[in-house]
Amino acid sequence: MKKLILGIAIVASAFVFGQKGDVNAKLQETNKAAMDAYNAKNYTVAAPKFLEVYNLLKTSGQDDKIYMYYAGLSYALANNTEESIKIYTDLINSGFTGVQTNYTAKEKKTGQVVPLDKATWELMKKNADYSDFKTEQTASVEPDLYETLTTLLLNAKKSNEALVIIEKGLAKYPNNAKLKEAQATAYYDSGNTEKFIGALKEQLAKNPNDATNWYNLGVMQSKNPATVEDAIASFKKAIEIKPDFDNAYQNLVYAVVGDDSKIVAQINASRKDKPDEATKLIDARRERFSKALPYAEGWYKAAPENLDALTALKEIYIVTKNMDKIKDLKAKEAELKAKAK
Repeated sequence: MKKLILGIAIVASAFVFGQKGDVNAKLQETNKAAMDAYNAKNYTVAAPKFLEVYNLLKTSGQDDKIYMYYAGLSYALANNTEESIKIYTDLINSGFTGVQTNYTAKEKKTGQVVPLDKATWELMKKNADYSDFKTEQTASVEPDLYETLTTLLLNAKKSNEALVIIEKGLAKYPNNAKLKEAQATAYYDSGNTEKFIGALKEQLAKNPNDATNWYNLGVMQSKNPATVEDAIASFKKAIEIKPDFDNAYQNLVYAVVGDDSKIVAQINASRKDKPDEATKLIDARRERFSKALPYAEGWYKAAPENLDALTALKEIYIVTKNMDKIKDLKAKEAELKAKAK
């Protein structure tokens, strides 16, 4: 499976407060401490400081959840998963989007553009010392909320909870690729095989050049005897896209060869009383190994330091009677076995 990585935008550093006196001073001080800690990547300190800014504002009548978002972000980056999950869940449930309107004006004397709160911005329009009054709306962070909370829940092994958030997010953002990918992971982690396969096929329909998804699909198909041929086709597609995909070669070899220990047991059981049947089984086994040979060679080429790859190739050479090729592998085998000790 693909490892989900937490990827979040850097926090902006523009903060505007409308309070006066001690409250404003405390806000500015706390905000500076939060930003300094964040910029120093001291997220453990930054997170509670952002929450303090939020609570100070809320006490004075401003429920500005952007600071909760910053706190949740900082907790996530500090690997405090549980606190981050709580905050992101609350933000999603509250309908928070993070969309804000920023107000600016240019000071004519200095040419400097200054940020203002809405009330001050309206008043400054009457001030001849200012010009270029502009508003700018920030982008929504709601998709990020769903993506990040999903990642946090999956990393915390809470796949069923993640599925609830994913479905809620996809209802709003049906084409969100990250949520679609996370959905497949959640299905897999929760043991919902059929839905996982369906999600993989849906993703491959949109992006048929995703080697990892072809590989994952092949792994699932190989678990069912009825779809082994489909698995072989999926693994072939994966290595066609990514020629050095050693795991795909490995699974392709095993899918083509099948359960060899079971076949060997059948051959040994038939040798004495049913020699003709044993011969047929031996011929069929050799044919399967011959088909697997190029994939075993591809596996060994892609992973020359992998003892399993070398051992599998050596076994196939023995069955297919490529004795000259075995000599070439013996020195390498001894080297790899020595390293493994």
